[in-house]
Amino acid sequence: MGVVSDVGCDVATFWANLLAGKSGIGPITRFDATDCRCRVAGEVRDLNIGDYLDVKEARRLDLFCHFAVAAGDQAVKQAGLLDYAGLDKTRVGVLVSSGVGGLQTVTDQAVTLAQRGFSRISPLTIPMMIPDMAPGFLSIRYGFTGPNFAVVSACATATHSIGEASWMIRRGDADVMLAGGAENCTVGLGIGAFASMKALTSCNDEPTRASRPFDKTRDGFVPAEGGGVLVLESYDHAVARGATILGELTGYGLSGDAYHITAPDPEGTGAARALTMALARAGLTPADVSYVNAHGTSTPLNDQVETKALKLALGEAAYTVPISSTKSMTGHALGAAGALESIVCLLAIRDGIVPPTINYETPDPDCDLDYVPNTARRVAVRHAVNTNLGFGGHNAALIFSRVD
Repeated sequence: MGVVSDVGCDVATFWANLLAGKSGIGPITRFDATDCRCRVAGEVRDLNIGDYLDVKEARRLDLFCHFAVAAGDQAVKQAGLLDYAGLDKTRVGVLVSSGVGGLQTVTDQAVTLAQRGFSRISPLTIPMMIPDMAPGFLSIRYGFTGPNFAVVSACATATHSIGEASWMIRRGDADVMLAGGAENCTVGLGIGAFASMKALTSCNDEPTRASRPFDKTRDGFVPAEGGGVLVLESYDHAVARGATILGELTGYGLSGDAYHITAPDPEGTGAARALTMALARAGLTPADVSYVNAHGTSTPLNDQVETKALKLALGEAAYTVPISSTKSMTGHALGAAGALESIVCLLAIRDGIVPPTINYETPDPDCDLDYVPNTARRVAVRHAVNTNLGFGGHNAALIFSRVD
C-alpha cells in the first residue's frame, strides 16, 4: 500500500492521524480563494517529491502524477516486488487512474494561450494533462509491460480501477497489478467549478469542522487531493515469492443509476445493487460485513441516499454494522478517494480498529445508522466494504477480507 494525503504522506502517518480523528483540512493556499464560496481544502502539505523524482522528471509531470508516483513507489517497495528475482514484468500491469487528470496544467496552459499565444504553449501539455499518464509513467518507471491504462468514473474512479485490476488477474491477463487513483483538483478552476454548482461547503471559518458526513448540518463536500496505490496479486504468485499478504479482495460490484448527471438516484437503488453484487461475488451475507467505509461526502443528497442504499443492500444488518466516513478528516479526493478508503479497510482488518466519522454532532433523522461518531472503535474486522459513487451515476463497491 502507498498513500499521499492531507493527513499523511505515508501509510503509518495516514493511519495514525485517522485513528486520532485528526483533520487535514485547512485554508486554501494554492491560489487566492478570497472571492470563492469555498475557501478550504485538503491540500497535501508534507510531500517532498524530491524523495521520488529528480527535478527534471518532476517538472515534466502534473501534480496528480507526483501523487501517483509517490504512492506507487511506497506500494512497490512495501510489496518487495523489485526484490523478487523471478518477477516477470510482462505479467505486471498498472491501472492507476484520475478523475480529472492534469487540471493545473490545463489551467496554466489556457492562461498561456490567452496571454502569449499558440507558440508559447508547452509541448508537454498533452502528456501532462491526460489522466492515463499516471499508469503510463509508473509502467515506464518500473518496466512493467502488462495491462496499462486508466479509467474515469468521477468519484468512483479508484474503486473501479481496483476492481477492474482484480478481474485482470482473475482472468489471467496479469499476475500483479498496481491499482488505485491520484488527484489534484484543488486548483482554482476545479474548486471554482464545484463551488458554482453549490456542491462544496461554505464553512470557511472552521476548516477542520467543515466536513460533516451524515450530520444534519452538513452543507457540501470539502475538496481534497492525494493518491493511493495497492499492489494486487494472485494468491499463488504472492505465496510463491513469499509476499506479506495484507488481505483478499473478495468482492467487487458496480452499477449505474441512469438518473441524473450529478444527483444520485434518490432511492439509492443503484448504489445498493453495486454492494449486493459485491456481496454475491464474495459469497457473503449482509450479516458477514464487519465494517463499511462509506462514500460519505458531507453533501445533503449523498449521505441521505447512501444511508438508504446501505439499508437496501444490508437489511437489518445495516443498523448494527459500524460505518464511518474518513472524508470527515481527509475531505473528498475525488478520483483518489476509493484508493485511500480501500487502504483504510485493509488497515482496519489488520489492526482490529475502525476510524471515526468526526464532526458528527447533530443527528439527522434521515441518517440513522451507526457512523462511529468522533472516536475510533475496536472492532474485529473480517470483511470490510468500501463504497464510492460518482457524478454520472457511477457506483462501485469493494469487499476486502482477512486472510488467516
